[in-house]
Amino acid sequence: MNTNGVTIVTTDDERKKFIEFPYQHYADNDVWVPPLRMDQKKLINTEKNPFFDNAEMALFIAEHNGEIAGRISAVVDHRYNEHHGTKTGHFGFFECIDNQQTANLLFRVASDWLREKGMKDVLGPASPGMMDTIGLLVDNFDKQPYLLMPYNKPYYEKLINNAGFEEEMDLLAFYVNREDIDLTRFERALDIVYKRNPGLKIREVNMKKLNEEVEIVRNIYNQAWKDNWGFLPLTYDELQHTAKDFKMILDTDFAHIAEIDGKPVAFSIALLDYNQLFKEMNGNLFPFGIFKFLFGKKKIDRLRTALLGVIPEYRGKGIDALLTQKAIEKGLPRGLTQSEISWVLGNNTEMIRLAERIGGSLDKTYKMYRKEL
Repeated sequence: MNTNGVTIVTTDDERKKFIEFPYQHYADNDVWVPPLRMDQKKLINTEKNPFFDNAEMALFIAEHNGEIAGRISAVVDHRYNEHHGTKTGHFGFFECIDNQQTANLLFRVASDWLREKGMKDVLGPASPGMMDTIGLLVDNFDKQPYLLMPYNKPYYEKLINNAGFEEEMDLLAFYVNREDIDLTRFERALDIVYKRNPGLKIREVNMKKLNEEVEIVRNIYNQAWKDNWGFLPLTYDELQHTAKDFKMILDTDFAHIAEIDGKPVAFSIALLDYNQLFKEMNGNLFPFGIFKFLFGKKKIDRLRTALLGVIPEYRGKGIDALLTQKAIEKGLPRGLTQSEISWVLGNNTEMIRLAERIGGSLDKTYKMYRKEL
């Protein structure tokens, strides 16, 4: 089906064009990191991605002068709407040439599809859902993104604003450099945390009991994040699916659970920045990418704190700083001298303070946008 230069993706060939567009679009960009094609296929596979047990999606590609010129997804996440009592659709996977007419067309067909599904407004980018890659980069386009963080061309902000969207929320990324951390001061502060919480113990995630650990993380996350903007409780299936993917990249030096008298109260998961390897792999793990992946690990010198959660009644006790320090302590002997804490909600003053307290400085801003339908 074709609508004014926009096609709704229905065939394998169209699906391939949808996935391939960014690889051409960013071909001359030194900063963009090509995602693994096999991951992108899995992400939009409505049969295999457990996200689609409670969601539906349409994909669209736009043509301009006979060439693929852009793409977008429209998603109805039923669980998100049930949880928030809203009728919100999401747009995602947005990529486009610098042409307002093409962008407007993409947003129009996505909005029309969402309206037909009974949605009242649209929020994004979320690719495909709020627990996946979200946000639009609006500054520092000369810096390579950390693992699982979005990257886009600078003019996207203009295209989205001109299509009638308004800013909804800032997502912040803080940069921490080895030189910026006062380790002695940090250690003194952490001694105090241990003294005030005598039953406190930090342990590594046990990969041999991964199913049980995943359930602990899920329970803490669902309690810790429940009052945050855009929150959606993690389901068991979703987290198990993610854990399977993470198995290959999770390093127990940087995955910790905090317990008080044996009760799990907080967790932190930092990930080696595999983007430093993916940059050279052009989206392909096979045939040669796998060797770069396996043997290049030692060259990685960056870490991303991707998830951190503290059960509400244990907040303000310094446990979050302790978890962050643990990753730094393990990382330095391994040559990991740079780190990103991302993303942090623009209104999460507690987390912003923590990032600043450990020597982090605001490095990148991502934005979420909303539009009434």
